[in-house]
Amino acid sequence: MPETESWELLGVKALFASAPMRRLLDLVRRVARTNEAVLVTGESGSGKEVIARAIHHFSLRASRDWVDINCAAIPEHLMESELFGYEKGAFSGALGSKPGLLELADKGTLFLDELGELDGKLQAKLLRVLDHVPYYRVGGTKKVSSDVRLIAATNQDLERMISEGKFRHDLYHRLSGMEVRIPPLRERPEDVDVLADQHLERSYPGTFLTDDARERLRSYAWPGNIRELRHVLSRSALLVDDGRITAARLQLPQTGASAAPVAQTSHNLEVLERQAIRRALEETRNHYGRAAGLLGISTKTLGRKVKAYGLEAVSQY
Repeated sequence: MPETESWELLGVKALFASAPMRRLLDLVRRVARTNEAVLVTGESGSGKEVIARAIHHFSLRASRDWVDINCAAIPEHLMESELFGYEKGAFSGALGSKPGLLELADKGTLFLDELGELDGKLQAKLLRVLDHVPYYRVGGTKKVSSDVRLIAATNQDLERMISEGKFRHDLYHRLSGMEVRIPPLRERPEDVDVLADQHLERSYPGTFLTDDARERLRSYAWPGNIRELRHVLSRSALLVDDGRITAARLQLPQTGASAAPVAQTSHNLEVLERQAIRRALEETRNHYGRAAGLLGISTKTLGRKVKAYGLEAVSQY
């Protein structure tokens, strides 16, 4: 088995054993030593936040604050005040002033997860911040400056969003110069073993995988990547009494989605994603909130994908 590399990144333990990840981490170390904004891309559940934390860990700002926010988890009308802060009386309920995340991350790193969910107005304001232009808090009259290193992540096709008028091309080009792409789990089967052992050891001590189970896990395509791996292991561990998870006991989806761990065509990836979404909706009886949790995406993203793939769901709550 390849040698495993282990890091402690802002309280998160990260394990890697595959050659693709070792190459990626070499790139991370190089990118980290600059002060440029970074765009981390990859499929849902592939570990984008871990890589973002690694960039901060190896950066010149490692001793400074790490601040993160999921852009899909905050309503659009609140996102501006979260990022840029607000002054007393700026809106109903603003009983005092509050610094934004950009101020809180001054001299440190701000991580924006699911960047594609930002609306056009905030994309424009963010671009100005990246160009070191001072900004106003919401309702403010005094400009604020913030020296922040921005790391953004997305699993969306930003180039397609640009062509559809949903994302600013100038912001994309400002970020894409330092793009770090995370390979999906199916392209690095050596990592499946170490990630599986880590999850079982941490969450289900005394439970282990047999050799045939490991082989089965390595050959599965993992459309949901690391998040799906953890869900499969958790379901499997809960259903065994002797601590042994064999291939027959693995709670893998019966959708024919297994495949050798080689690069897939974009068509096949869409098929796998559609199957994963359909399966999550079936398992949760079309409950959007729980299905999105299983898939590791926001309900907003799930709704968009359901519509794109022509899938039906009876409830979004």
